[in-house]
Amino acid sequence: MEHVPPAPGGPPDVVVLVGDVPPRGMAGVERRARVRYVREPELAEALPGADVLFMWDFLSDALAGAWPRDGGPDWVHIASAGVDRLLFPGLVESDAVVTNSRGVFDEPIAEYVLGLVLTFAKDLHTTVRLQGERHWRHRETERITGARALVVGTGPIGRAIARRLSAAGLAVSGAGRTARDGDPDFGLVHPVERLDEAFAGADYVVLAAPLTPQTRGMIDAAALDRMRPSARLINVGRGQLVAEADLVAALRAGRIAGAALDVFEDEPLPASSPLWDMPNVVVSPHMSGDVIGWRDELVRLFAGNFDRYATGRGLHNVVDKRLGYVGSPVTQRG
Repeated sequence: MEHVPPAPGGPPDVVVLVGDVPPRGMAGVERRARVRYVREPELAEALPGADVLFMWDFLSDALAGAWPRDGGPDWVHIASAGVDRLLFPGLVESDAVVTNSRGVFDEPIAEYVLGLVLTFAKDLHTTVRLQGERHWRHRETERITGARALVVGTGPIGRAIARRLSAAGLAVSGAGRTARDGDPDFGLVHPVERLDEAFAGADYVVLAAPLTPQTRGMIDAAALDRMRPSARLINVGRGQLVAEADLVAALRAGRIAGAALDVFEDEPLPASSPLWDMPNVVVSPHMSGDVIGWRDELVRLFAGNFDRYATGRGLHNVVDKRLGYVGSPVTQRG
């Protein structure tokens, strides 16, 4: 938690970068601040003099080019858990405090991952395809009880995934910056520098790590070669965690059994991508955390943090700009 003093003299100036869908439920903030809703072409002109920037359009890359040379807002909040789009040198080196929307997506993503594990184990994607073809083909499926899952990323989303998979009967371990045993959610946490050894025992490898210079491209040909031929890869983190060309090659060669991908190197996933047509791949359009009402939750989280800002209290979900995620001695130590 970090204190950011409110703007002296007059209401704070809040800039909201909107995309296709503007935020609802901002009336409380609008009563206490001068709120300006802008789109990407207007961002550079709006930032000088602004006290707060709300990155409602969390998929935008426009901030790096629009950031003022002489310093921008005191506080930047993004409507997502990932902050990789904000960590350009100008913002990292500035005094601006960055907060994210940690907590909104944890349980929905965990439920989505469990659904994907069941999809693979029970071959549901094949069932749906065969139904569309009116083809009756009996098959045997797998049990998930006793299967082994490795969750890469031990932050709140990774922990929610671990709890959900453990409750379903899987044996779960984690991978993070610090090795430890007896973790309340993972039991054993492998150090990321020995991740290749952890891959060898996993039936499901789930990526829930933030995108940092250390994690970019971490799933490459060498990593995929370390996985079991029967393993499935599930990515609900960031597309750039995976070297996509290496993954396609591994899937074609049968070096792993399948992949479920909610995020990609380029989004939307190009129509030319071979991933679309692979029978052992599940493609979803970056929606694993987007449940009914999720946008309202994002606004409520920002409004609550704005109340703290306006009254001089410490902000929640403060990101360590050097690490690239929210630091906490319990939930983010890995």
